[in-house]
Amino acid sequence: MPIEKSVDHIVVGQGLAGSCLALQLIKRKKKIIVFDIPENNKASAVAAGLFNPITGKRLTRSWKADILFRYLFEFYKEAEVLLRSNFFHPMPIYRPFISVEEQNEWMSLSATDGIKEFIEKVFTQSHFNKVHDPHGGIMTTQSGFLNVNSFMAAVHAFLENTDSISTKVFDLARLNFSDEMVGYENIRASSIIFCEGLGVSKNPFFSWLPIRALKGETLTISLEEKPEVIFNRGVYLVPTQSDNLYTVGATYQPNDLKEDVSGGAKTELEEKLKALVKSSYKIHHQNWGMRPTTPDRRPVLGSHPIHKNILIFNGLGTKGVSLAPYFSQGLCEWIEHKSEIQSEVNIQRFKALYSNLSQ
Repeated sequence: MPIEKSVDHIVVGQGLAGSCLALQLIKRKKKIIVFDIPENNKASAVAAGLFNPITGKRLTRSWKADILFRYLFEFYKEAEVLLRSNFFHPMPIYRPFISVEEQNEWMSLSATDGIKEFIEKVFTQSHFNKVHDPHGGIMTTQSGFLNVNSFMAAVHAFLENTDSISTKVFDLARLNFSDEMVGYENIRASSIIFCEGLGVSKNPFFSWLPIRALKGETLTISLEEKPEVIFNRGVYLVPTQSDNLYTVGATYQPNDLKEDVSGGAKTELEEKLKALVKSSYKIHHQNWGMRPTTPDRRPVLGSHPIHKNILIFNGLGTKGVSLAPYFSQGLCEWIEHKSEIQSEVNIQRFKALYSNLSQ
């Protein structure tokens, strides 16, 4: 018989959520085992990794930006040191104005508390000859991109070196549990945490949660001229780990769940790219991914309504790079110290769905 292995926590999934959670647990000196099949990370693997405190069509401050962005800088910089890798790239984002009215609005907004901390400068005239910006634009700070693939690969390598990861398929039928422990094959732990993204739909413990797929497509392109910053208007233009290659994205296709790229998305991205940049480009790849989202666009974390040592961390949606560090910390604080999980992200907000299911 195999020797029994005792750990503090089993983590299922090593996408962005599972990677950040694993690092948080390791920081707390917890012994873990992570189960992951890399090709299952369809959301994280195609992510551009953009983090931007000023978002949306109305250019508003991102939810909890004052807390999330301060923390993510600390988290990813510490991770680079621990993992001896380079994947975190702070960089200004330039967003051209589309009208004089928008320019005037931002001249006023840029001086208001809660916004001014994230604005490096407002330009009232064209500033970059590489983009269409006749009315100028805003330059944000505390922004940039995470090379998500490099980050996850570095976490994976670290877990391998510490004998803390398995690439075998996790078979839920082999999971057993009581109020005091969970067991899987020869492994014993105090809890199991599912970070499966859209795999949650096949997990009987959490399939009742309203986590749905939001498809997104991107283009990988090369440009004649190298941008000095990230450009963002209609689409974002973000550097990749390959020299002179950039990610253009992303589409939002809630009604298209076909696991493939589409001609419509390519056309949409190209039209928006041409409206943003002046220089010619070459398309190298078109990619797709499915993001796990919730109706209120907030993550889900906490324990199963009945089985308190079966936990979940999911629903990061389109802003996983900025959400995952802070809320993985929050989940760890709850596990260790029973600190209250914020109501906006607590699984309890969906408890009625489970109650209705069990009636």
